[in-house]
Amino acid sequence: MRILLLHQYFLEKDEGGGSRFNEMTKVWSSLGHKITVLSGMVSYTTGKKPARYKKKYFYKDEQFYDNVDIIRSHVSESYNTNFLGRLWGYFSFVFSSTYAGLFKTKGKYDVIVVTSPPLFVGITAVILSLFKGLPIVFEVRDLWPESAIDTGVLKNKLIIKMAYWFENYIYKKAKLINVLTPAFRTKLIEKGVPAEKIIFIPNAADFTLAEQIQHSDFNATVFKKELGLEGKFVITYVGAHGVANHLIQLVDAAERLQDTPVVFQLIGSGMKKQELQDEVKKRGLANVIFRDAVPKAEVFKYILASDMGASVLKNVDTFKTIYSNKTFDYMSCKRPVFLAIDGVSRELVEKANCGLYVEPENIDDIEAKLRETIKDPYSLVKQGQNGYEYAKKHFDREVLAQQYVNHLKTIAR
Repeated sequence: MRILLLHQYFLEKDEGGGSRFNEMTKVWSSLGHKITVLSGMVSYTTGKKPARYKKKYFYKDEQFYDNVDIIRSHVSESYNTNFLGRLWGYFSFVFSSTYAGLFKTKGKYDVIVVTSPPLFVGITAVILSLFKGLPIVFEVRDLWPESAIDTGVLKNKLIIKMAYWFENYIYKKAKLINVLTPAFRTKLIEKGVPAEKIIFIPNAADFTLAEQIQHSDFNATVFKKELGLEGKFVITYVGAHGVANHLIQLVDAAERLQDTPVVFQLIGSGMKKQELQDEVKKRGLANVIFRDAVPKAEVFKYILASDMGASVLKNVDTFKTIYSNKTFDYMSCKRPVFLAIDGVSRELVEKANCGLYVEPENIDDIEAKLRETIKDPYSLVKQGQNGYEYAKKHFDREVLAQQYVNHLKTIAR
């Protein structure tokens, strides 16, 4: 089967961040399928173009992985400036990816898979579907525009109205809609999407990479010492430093916990990172450490050298419907989850008994629960093992990738 994947933020090989489809396409290709990815040139985390894309409108990377070709197209670097810049970042990709899909791809395809956000990449999918006669599978990784409205990113009433209209339109055009959480499925049915059109292939745990590192000569204790964190209770956050993540709550907690061994290690980048760094410097905090985004393999080393992995989001209703993808990375590394997200993520962690839930943005709750948690290291080890076993049973990437491609076959041309 030949799959055309539309994903504006498909990661570079050595880029940190959400690697759902990087890993998914590897499995699909290993099963003999051929994938072409239409993606953007601008990194989601840095908002910048790598040097090799400068002064280029398109860049083709054949055999990015075995049987996986990437066609990168122009995205405006205004994405991380302000709302209008972000909007133009979205639409510049719509225009460039549509052109790439029509004139830069070769041969015939069987299905288009498009993943959102941003929602507007669905415009490209609809156009390519019409010209190439292909069915669309639309994936909902985040409820958009609700999440943009709740976080204050989207305020213009006309654009909100247009976004809701287009959301409804793309749901009608799609042959299948994949959701990443059960709550998304419920929300879509409430919006009038037929239940039989919805499939559920959630984020997954990457056991292969975690186990490769653990079975190598890597020593987490030695690595932790090399980082200067020996004797510290390290809580590592991996991901974007943006508005939605609201990492200032970790800074506030760190200020309260200066008399404890707790250290927050924040790995990644984003539009709020400099502001957070300035705040830490202003408060004179030595227990918050910032690190640049690192490749996935390196990220796992930092997780394995930590005591907990943090999944954190702003306290808004929309985020009660999501699974945080980094939660599964922590589970695959047998590290308990420090969770500041309510809703289905909380239900997951509590059902698996694999971590500590704290009320998002409630600094009193965060402080009190962490002070208790660090007194009981045995429970942390048990929670880490619980998470690993639960994820192995329910969220194995290879199993889920096979299920996904089986669904694609049912509607392929």
